[in-house]
Amino acid sequence: MRTASESSEQDLKQMTDWLTAVAQQRCRDAYRQLFHYFAPRIRAYGLRHLRSEAQAMELVQDTLLAVWQKAHLYVPERGTPLTWVFTVMRNQCFDMLRRQMNSREQLLAEDLWPVLEPVDGSQQDERGEQQILARQLAHYVHLLPAAQQEVVRGVYLQEMTLQELADRLQVPLGTIKSRLRLALEKLREQVGKQDD
Repeated sequence: MRTASESSEQDLKQMTDWLTAVAQQRCRDAYRQLFHYFAPRIRAYGLRHLRSEAQAMELVQDTLLAVWQKAHLYVPERGTPLTWVFTVMRNQCFDMLRRQMNSREQLLAEDLWPVLEPVDGSQQDERGEQQILARQLAHYVHLLPAAQQEVVRGVYLQEMTLQELADRLQVPLGTIKSRLRLALEKLREQVGKQDD
């Protein structure tokens, strides 16, 4: 009968063999074994951190696809297959969380225009529409702190991307996103007060 330590060493050797076979021979059987071993563990991690079954399963797929594609980068001397696969998994999870945050920021930014009065497109040409929207926006923007005004004007009136604005102002992209989020919340409040 094997001890827990011997069993663990045997499992590590087996995983190393599977990962090596995937890296060197593109062995589908070895990959299938890795998939069956890691999929439930990655799913559990995804459920804890992403809080969605669909996203947890997407994390499983993205991680194990990356394992297939990057297996040749695994170096046994630097760590166990477990450590390497979980590092790949965490990186994939961070990427998913970043995409979610960027998506939320884009949606938040696009929410501003519906707050302003709609313009009947049949009565105004596009340039006239932009001028009306700019005037409406300017009416509220002056109520914001200077740093938030700068971001709103850059994004909506100068049509700069968030990254272009971050580069121009020499601040991190996350700072620009935070300023925009706060500005949009304040603008919504102001528009709401005007409508009451």
